[in-house]
Amino acid sequence: MMAERYEVDNRERKEFLREKRRRKKKRKIILIILLSFLAVIARAVLIVWKVFTVKTVVVEGNEHYSDKQIEKFVLSDDYSWNSLYVVLKYRFLETKEIPFVDTMEISLKNPHTLKVHVYEKGILGYLYIPTISQNAYFDKDGFVVETSKEIIEHIPQIEGLNCKKVVLYEKLPLKDEKILKSLLATTQTLKKNEIVPDKIMFDGNGDISLSYGSIEVLLGSSENLSKKILRLSYILPQLSGMQGTLHIENWTENTTDIIFDKAN
Repeated sequence: MMAERYEVDNRERKEFLREKRRRKKKRKIILIILLSFLAVIARAVLIVWKVFTVKTVVVEGNEHYSDKQIEKFVLSDDYSWNSLYVVLKYRFLETKEIPFVDTMEISLKNPHTLKVHVYEKGILGYLYIPTISQNAYFDKDGFVVETSKEIIEHIPQIEGLNCKKVVLYEKLPLKDEKILKSLLATTQTLKKNEIVPDKIMFDGNGDISLSYGSIEVLLGSSENLSKKILRLSYILPQLSGMQGTLHIENWTENTTDIIFDKAN
């Protein structure tokens, strides 16, 4: 009986030792796998840390802001030296809005070069709103896309329209829908013909006049508007350096007289 019990105890002891060695070997394998995984992660972090550094920013699509200004907007926090961080930030996080910019798309040309495509808000003109002491900038559909005290070059100021208040991203609250249509048609056609004036003025009858420095242009009503503006695009370069008033208000396809009253 004693011999049999000793033999059983010995087998159990050997089985216990074998199981202990198996567990130890398993833990060793898991530890090796874990250390290998951590090594890969550490190497990846080191690559991201060392390799993805911003050296060059290529900017396109910008008109209102310079390349340097856009670069300053994009590289605005303590981690912006890392190019991969900047791309992920603008793709997945809420970023600070930039006046007159709709959105920006940022991508990597290579680990050291960021490509920034700027989509600016399509602005055709602005009205000064006394109640807020700011300018309301509107787009081709008449929606207010920005309010600011800033005056943008080459964007015409609109005068003669009664607009006491505006709401951002809503249409200009002009009482007369015909005047709004006339305003949008005028600004769009002038921009298309690349003769954007300093000011666009409406009188009480809805007649339109334009200001180009020392030259005033009387367009009259919105009838034949596109053809009047087309003629203006041919004539305006010839008036460079002059002062006076150009009369196109009475032009029709049948009455083609255009008169320039030169100032003394």
